[in-house]
Amino acid sequence: MPYMSETVTPLEALTGSLRDYRDLHGADLLARVEHFFRWQDLRRQHHVWPYSRATEEAPNTVCAAQADTGERFAGVNFGSQDYLSLASHPAIKEAAKAAVDEYGVHSAGSAAFIGNTKYSLALERSIADFLGMEHAVLYPTGWAAGFGVIKALVRPDDHVVMDGLCHSCLQEGAAAATRNVHLHGHLNIASARRHLARIRARDAENAILVVSESLFSMDSDTPDIAALQDLCREFRATLLIDCAHDLGNLGEDGRGHIGLQHMIGLVDIVMGSFSKTFASNGGFVACNSPAVREYLKYYSAPQTFSNALSPVQAAIVLKAFDIVKSAEGRALRADLMGNITYLRTKLQEAGFEVIGEPSAIVPVMMREEGLARMVASRLPQLGVVANLVEYPAVAKGSARFRFQVMAKHNKANVDDVVVRLRSAYDEAQQAFRPYGKLIAPASAALGAIIGA
Repeated sequence: MPYMSETVTPLEALTGSLRDYRDLHGADLLARVEHFFRWQDLRRQHHVWPYSRATEEAPNTVCAAQADTGERFAGVNFGSQDYLSLASHPAIKEAAKAAVDEYGVHSAGSAAFIGNTKYSLALERSIADFLGMEHAVLYPTGWAAGFGVIKALVRPDDHVVMDGLCHSCLQEGAAAATRNVHLHGHLNIASARRHLARIRARDAENAILVVSESLFSMDSDTPDIAALQDLCREFRATLLIDCAHDLGNLGEDGRGHIGLQHMIGLVDIVMGSFSKTFASNGGFVACNSPAVREYLKYYSAPQTFSNALSPVQAAIVLKAFDIVKSAEGRALRADLMGNITYLRTKLQEAGFEVIGEPSAIVPVMMREEGLARMVASRLPQLGVVANLVEYPAVAKGSARFRFQVMAKHNKANVDDVVVRLRSAYDEAQQAFRPYGKLIAPASAALGAIIGA
């Protein structure tokens, strides 16, 4: 059975988005999700549902995968998050095996109740030293770190001022902590200042947390971190920076944009994830206050009431930090940046719109969601593993592929993916042409039905 449907794709499968089914209504809690499932399954049947795929082997630069329908495909992999290609690094695998032999596979407790290991304690120290900070606290996932640090420190009368494109974990943490959430324009320092000035003009007593990312994962761009920290000092606020996507893999020393902007040890709170560069699940929060560290340990629920990182995960990340800090890590970062610049150049030469700054994230704009879905449906049969991103993860009309580059990619991998993407796009554009004039009114009609 071919991966791409040979039948005509219904218009309904090319319109609508996940956002349309987020706010559900009706007395039957279970039945009301059926509307979403019917739309999702229609997309699945016509091979324009690109999510929940599974790799069938290690997520290397070329790998085999399957759709959530079970259909198998294989090809060059620009979909996995393994920026320094450490997931299958021999030293990483040996560290994992040694930890299993010594500890078994389970921490068997939360960090509050004997879930820590010698590896997790050493990892906390390593992270703090790497960031020039005094303390670090580990979390079971990066998402838990982002959500947990905001929910723990912010009270209902406090304020959170954050970039409008901040990650879901940060936005949901803010929404769970306070009703006073203020979104400022993306990378717009003047907008952030206006929010802070308005808040302080009417509220001199409650706290303000300013939140941003050092590298935004959908646009591959970065804020002026020093300017944000200066704003926080001016308005008696605290700055939180999420460095999930650049720590370890950008900058000559691997310290990401915080290092590149000479802000090591100078940001109030730094959080990050291990799952992009450090070959494991998990996350952390780093700070300079022992009081903040201890408060997070007992008032940040995802840390206090979740099982601690397994000894295997902690040993893996500890070894990954050793590699990141070594001459080998420096060479891997150089290889990664070479692949990034080569991919961006070849994509632009092929006529694609590539946005953002050079990083392991290379956003390739498709714009129209229906067209992007058709392109995505063709990529597996052409031998490409890549992730389509559409509304609500990005703005409507801003659908894109988020290519994720690895240090071990080579020029042949890049050449292959660009040629295949161009072929998929040209085929999809021709197939999509009859739908073009119908998409806008169909989307409006679907919105009216959902809102009824």
